[in-house]
Amino acid sequence: MRLLALLAAALLLTLCARSAAPLMMTVEPDPAFRAQQQQYPRVRDAYALHEANLHALLRRNGIQPGRLELYLRAFKVGRRLEAWGREQGTGEFVLLRTYPLAGTSGALGPKRKAGDKQVPEGFYVINRFNPASKYHLSLGLDYPNTADLRHAAPDPGGDIFIHGSNVTVGCLPITDAGIRELYVLATEARSAGQTDIAVHIFPFEMTAENLARRVASPHLGFWQGLVAGYQYFEDHHQLPAMHVDARGAYAVE
Repeated sequence: MRLLALLAAALLLTLCARSAAPLMMTVEPDPAFRAQQQQYPRVRDAYALHEANLHALLRRNGIQPGRLELYLRAFKVGRRLEAWGREQGTGEFVLLRTYPLAGTSGALGPKRKAGDKQVPEGFYVINRFNPASKYHLSLGLDYPNTADLRHAAPDPGGDIFIHGSNVTVGCLPITDAGIRELYVLATEARSAGQTDIAVHIFPFEMTAENLARRVASPHLGFWQGLVAGYQYFEDHHQLPAMHVDARGAYAVE
């Protein structure tokens, strides 16, 4: 009986240990996506120019190219787009590249209607790849998202992209050379199984000092709602799990 009791206790401890361990995300690679994209001449040219150097960059940062997880973060003040990466589901994100924004439009504050020329602010994902864009290559954002629709005009607009060239009426242009490199990174991440590539767009670094300088802005309340997501990444170099509450405000789960 004593032996049976000891065996039962050991089994219980094993089960508890397994239940306490973090669950690993299962990711299914999709190499067919890379092959489909490379049917387009501009994508083939981008790979010929950048694939070897980008794979070397990833390996220097401890990331196997076939397991890349990508995150993009943009700031209007400072005019830059950052590309961060890590091995899928493990460790902290590291900064891989910074691309200057080659053009801007609108002012600080969120996009609320079609034709306002505003670059959105908030938490988005890439939802489409355009290998034959008017602006060389482009990556589409899921604007308007749930939070935008809660506050936007009846026609909130759409078709917000990260793209080539140096012109914009609400998008994020990073020149043809910049988008060629970033497009390869995004294609590699998507082919590795990352179906949602996060893109966080901020007016500026969301520090108390920067908010205090703009305390009279009509956008202050909205910006305060971006702070938790910004600060979570600053503190952990991990992506926050974001959701939109009943008021249409962003919150970290």
